[in-house]
Amino acid sequence: MFRSGNPALRAETFQTGVRTLGGEAMTLDGSVNKTGISLVILIACAALQWNQVFGEATPLLMLLGLLGGLVLALVTVFKKDWAPVTTPLYAALEGLLLGGISLTFEARYPGIAVNAVGLTFGTFAVLLLAYRSHLIRATENFKLGVVAATGGIALLYLVSMVLGFFGKNIPFIHDAGPIGIAFSVAVVAIAALNLVLDFDFIERGSAMGAPKYMEWYAAFGLLVTLVWLYLEMLRLLAKLQDRRR
Repeated sequence: MFRSGNPALRAETFQTGVRTLGGEAMTLDGSVNKTGISLVILIACAALQWNQVFGEATPLLMLLGLLGGLVLALVTVFKKDWAPVTTPLYAALEGLLLGGISLTFEARYPGIAVNAVGLTFGTFAVLLLAYRSHLIRATENFKLGVVAATGGIALLYLVSMVLGFFGKNIPFIHDAGPIGIAFSVAVVAIAALNLVLDFDFIERGSAMGAPKYMEWYAAFGLLVTLVWLYLEMLRLLAKLQDRRR
């Protein structure tokens, strides 16, 4: 049974897309290549924002990245066969958003962006190595626990967003105290563990002979998790620096 905390990689994702007879099948190498291409696009667009190539248009492009990325994410989830087109576009828009967010954090916490990038890719590499060497196994209980924790975090963030409209907030989500830092550490850990579920999901999908376009969809799913992990790394590092001040 497939299970992933990533909403882009649901249990039915590969089961509903088994390749037709004679068609090209999804492979692990293909998924890795598509993920690499998507990351290059994301990083390139983030660099444009970081270097303020667009000058004062940066906030507008951040909004474009946020709204456009959300629309493309929804389109990709419901129209998986469009992934070869929507995934690169999603990567570009997320790059514009993350570049702007990183620049904003960097202005207040010098050096934070580089540290967050390093920690994100370091975590990705370590978990991939652990998964490939079978040090971490995506058992059904493991999957169930990560999915439940991810759902709980999503619900908590949604409640916080709704309360924000009424001028209220959940203190420990943004607080730099011990509880707030512990919360961010927990969220980073859950985001990281979602990578393990994604690796397992993609490996199983390749074994099932999913259609070739699912390589791009797999890249999209990993991007969703990596973007979330990076943002949580930024939040955690910012809290730690506030704590030291």
